[in-house]
Amino acid sequence: MNVQKTICPVGGYDPYDLSAPHADWKTFQSEAPVFFHEETGYWVVSRYEDIKSVYDDWETFSSENAQSPVTSLDDAAKKIVKEGGFTSGLSARTPPTHTRIRKVAQTAFSPRRFKAIEPQIEAIVARHLDKLEGQDEVDFFREVAYPVPALVLFTLMGIPDKDVDKVKDWATSRALLTWGNLKGDDQIPHAQGMVDYWNYCRALVAARKAELGDDFPSDMVRAQADGADITDEEIAGVMYSVLFAGHETTTTLMANSLKVLMENRSSWDALCADPGKIRGATEEILRYAPSIVSWRRLAKKDTQIGGVDIPAGANILVIMGAGNRDEDVYPDGEAFDIERGNARTHLSFGYGIHFCIGFQLAKLEFGITLRELTRRFPNLRLAGGHPINYLPSISFRVPDKLIIKPQG
Repeated sequence: MNVQKTICPVGGYDPYDLSAPHADWKTFQSEAPVFFHEETGYWVVSRYEDIKSVYDDWETFSSENAQSPVTSLDDAAKKIVKEGGFTSGLSARTPPTHTRIRKVAQTAFSPRRFKAIEPQIEAIVARHLDKLEGQDEVDFFREVAYPVPALVLFTLMGIPDKDVDKVKDWATSRALLTWGNLKGDDQIPHAQGMVDYWNYCRALVAARKAELGDDFPSDMVRAQADGADITDEEIAGVMYSVLFAGHETTTTLMANSLKVLMENRSSWDALCADPGKIRGATEEILRYAPSIVSWRRLAKKDTQIGGVDIPAGANILVIMGAGNRDEDVYPDGEAFDIERGNARTHLSFGYGIHFCIGFQLAKLEFGITLRELTRRFPNLRLAGGHPINYLPSISFRVPDKLIIKPQG
């Protein structure tokens, strides 16, 4: 295929800088909705329908590069990962393997289990919101958004609270190594952290095979014993994916959502006055301020996206954060509107066969947190003088803090 590469329409565009990417995304959609970014070697896709078409055609656009490091690993980091025996999580697998494993995982990751732990979720949220009482200024990210989703997920997974900080640190290593821009010796500690994380997942499966509990990994081990076609390594791979995506993304959602609501005070006041609006507001928050703003695919053959020729072997970056604001789908898409009728069609959980397996849990715990925040702290405000920085990442829009004044 003789490909004509449309270049990036924004000079100096840095896909790892997610501090304020929305103006760039809007320019992409109007001037070059599919273009080639020389610095990363990725074809960038920004329009809603084009993104859906990529996700929907898994045979042409493979997920096999979804968990590959965006920045190539140096030899030392490669050696650590290889010797650690790391294989793959669920989101990087393709059918028929993906279909087989996901079927087993969905059976265990069920609404029944979420409902069973709802009282524990409420207790975890209440305990951490108690820390805001009487405070003048407090970092909501560290005190609430960071620990709550991990403790909820670890309850589901049967992991002791003492391991929370350890697993969160490993998750950060995974994020930086896979979606960040680390180079040289900076990769080494995070490569080791990712391997430690993988081995923790393997050990967890082995522990449940020795003694079953009432948790997600035990459910998968039971399914295996009952004849489900899944190996120990594949169960570990599911754990590796869920233990990361199941809390890191909800942490970010909680922090980003509160910032957006504080910047749109009338929406916050409306939720305080009527908690029944929280469900719809959750969808608009997911549309407007998603945790994951972009994801990756690999073209398996010569093809087209939005009428643009894409060669076989091309790496593709789909920007769901841009698609979520596409004016052709969401009129006045740059505006935050908790009454928006079609907000639930957002792309923040993906689309197609890789649609987020934990979306119901994320909405449940986020909804509980937002309900209790609006009930207990209706006068909450952002504290001034604390600029927010974002983790360098091509996919995850993670703030470093969110300083609030709980009492207003």
